[in-house]
Amino acid sequence: MVALSNTSKLNAKSWSLNAGETCPGSIDPKTKQVLPVCSGCYAKGGNYRFANVRKPRDHNRDDWKRPEWVDDMVERLDSERYFRWFDSGDVYHPALAFKIFLVIQRTPWVKHWLPTKSYNIPKIRAVLDRIATLPNVALRFSSPNIDGTYTDEHGSVVIPYADSPTNAKVCDAYERDGKCGACKACYDPSVPVIAYVAHGRSMMSKVRKLAA
Repeated sequence: MVALSNTSKLNAKSWSLNAGETCPGSIDPKTKQVLPVCSGCYAKGGNYRFANVRKPRDHNRDDWKRPEWVDDMVERLDSERYFRWFDSGDVYHPALAFKIFLVIQRTPWVKHWLPTKSYNIPKIRAVLDRIATLPNVALRFSSPNIDGTYTDEHGSVVIPYADSPTNAKVCDAYERDGKCGACKACYDPSVPVIAYVAHGRSMMSKVRKLAA
């Protein structure tokens, strides 16, 4: 059975996994160290620690391997118009990436948002590049940094403060008590880069140390 999350920030459904164990892209391929943006991961604290939150994500770790999973996902998205992949966790296996490709391909009425740090994993990247060709998805490669720096490859970045200088579209959810409201920029592939103001106790601690 497909287990979707109801994310209050987005007012939309999401399919997620537990963070850390499903995040191969959180490790820098050159230094073998945890990426700065992952060292303050919001999805390892707060409500994400609770058993009732972890349980459906544990379920999803095995459930996607079922032969019927793609069909079931397409059916569950029948009445959805916006869908986020991974409010926690990431694309950790190329076979999962391919199934996500099939779901997005078969649900053209849905605008999908897929943030990922797995683009440095060659076998996964090959499938992500196929996903990027679909017209109804905003595939966002997340910058590894928390100082607002990113490259042309990235579709999202963390910035220390709301007024940090950046050419990216700054997420203004912080102005609405952390809620997205009517904004759907993250789902819009014509918006090249979204900048998220650092949030969460662990991330804010990292940012303050960086800015000191």
